[in-house]
Amino acid sequence: MKVLLLKDPKDKDSGPDPYIKELGLYNLEATLIPVLSFEFTSLDSLFEKLSHPECYGGLVFTSPRSLEAIKICLKEKSKKEAWSKSLKQMWNIKPTYVVGKATASLVEEIGLVPQGEKAGNAEKLAEYICSREKPNSSALLFPCGALKREVLPTVLREKGIPLESLTVYQTTQHPDLQESLSSYFSQQGVPASVAFFSPSGVKFCLQHIQKLSGDLINQVKFAAIGPSTAEALQGAGIAVSCTAGSPTPQDLAAAIHTALHPHNC
Repeated sequence: MKVLLLKDPKDKDSGPDPYIKELGLYNLEATLIPVLSFEFTSLDSLFEKLSHPECYGGLVFTSPRSLEAIKICLKEKSKKEAWSKSLKQMWNIKPTYVVGKATASLVEEIGLVPQGEKAGNAEKLAEYICSREKPNSSALLFPCGALKREVLPTVLREKGIPLESLTVYQTTQHPDLQESLSSYFSQQGVPASVAFFSPSGVKFCLQHIQKLSGDLINQVKFAAIGPSTAEALQGAGIAVSCTAGSPTPQDLAAAIHTALHPHNC
């Protein structure tokens, strides 16, 4: 059975994509199609803020892309030296809050220690932060995307915990998306399941998939990586067959397997 994963492939250097690998353990044949392109912005402003850890109570990351923005900054020799010599240690005295394992591993790559990765989504991370931060303390620095959801900022604001957001990337549709989808459906046919990894993915892909699936659309099991993606699908009138218990390859693969084989469970 075929599964279409609407996400970027993992870096080629780090071996096979874990989602394809996990689905393969259930004898599911998965294909990745990149959906999003990212344009990084305000990088000078980002590093300026990172250069003053004394002004902040900690860091918040809800997307791997925010860490990619920092890694781009650190490619510059002088910035990399400043980070290694003092800034990294100064930030490590403070908490670095994250959603999910992918973001956590990128935080570790720049030398920081992630907290809250098991939260799994912005709502739960907000609760976790509120349980650890005092109202009216120093602001948490939140590098984020232009399309960020307001759940986390709203919850923190209601609890009096200051958060300073900085938009460091814009999300756009991948230039090859339509061509890649058309090619997949013409060569592989309609997949048994389609997995979405972000509300943006729903926005950019869903209509193409509905058109390409035609009358067979009702046979497709739609999967979501988390609650916000599931909400976006439901908002577009799609019945969500399964949502991963946490945003990991293991949980998504298990959820898709259960949705495709309900009588075995």
